[in-house]
Amino acid sequence: MIFVKSTSLLVSKQMKKIILISVISLVVFYLIREKVYKPYIWKKNINTKEHQLRVGSFIFSKETGINGSQSYQKYYFVFKVIEINDDYVRLSVIRQLSQKDNLKESDFSITSDQYKSLKQNVKDLTITPILFEDLYKGDGPRFTLNDYLLTKYPVLKQSRYYYEDIPEGSKNKPMPENPNDLEMYFNMVYSKKEIIEKGQLVPWTMTNSFNNKPLLSNYSKNIDLIIN
Repeated sequence: MIFVKSTSLLVSKQMKKIILISVISLVVFYLIREKVYKPYIWKKNINTKEHQLRVGSFIFSKETGINGSQSYQKYYFVFKVIEINDDYVRLSVIRQLSQKDNLKESDFSITSDQYKSLKQNVKDLTITPILFEDLYKGDGPRFTLNDYLLTKYPVLKQSRYYYEDIPEGSKNKPMPENPNDLEMYFNMVYSKKEIIEKGQLVPWTMTNSFNNKPLLSNYSKNIDLIIN
């Protein structure tokens, strides 16, 4: 009996040792993948024509957040780069216009299936740039396909995918001097340096800024992929 107990204790210690080694190995593997391999692949890809950051690029990002029921959920976003002005990269969310009888939610995220499909087909899709003010014109709720939008943007008949654009004359302008205009100017504006060096979307913000100078936010989103 003593021999059996001793053997059982020995086996138990060995199992614990194996489990501990396995856990440590997984942690080390994860850290190497996140801190060494992924940054290496990102820097390698960002310098290629297909994945470099430029005006017109599509940026894919997914994140885990808390939904209305206080449970965790994956959120998927696809952005279009509509302006690059020094370190300021202005993005616009790719989404679909609602149909009158099928209104979409307004959080601008898409489903996992849509995300995968866009990754494969985004360069072949018709995605219409629509001026912000036009989304409020015409009959029916905003962000809904209507006669006004179809008349001004007939390509919407091919696809309801779109992104909010700004007039060409408003792009690559100096930062506004009027403090009241700064909050709007930095809406959806991210750091070019953070995108290229870290593969992250880090927004510029006027919150808690000093002397009307923008600051980089502490909040960031990881970039999954850039496609041109």
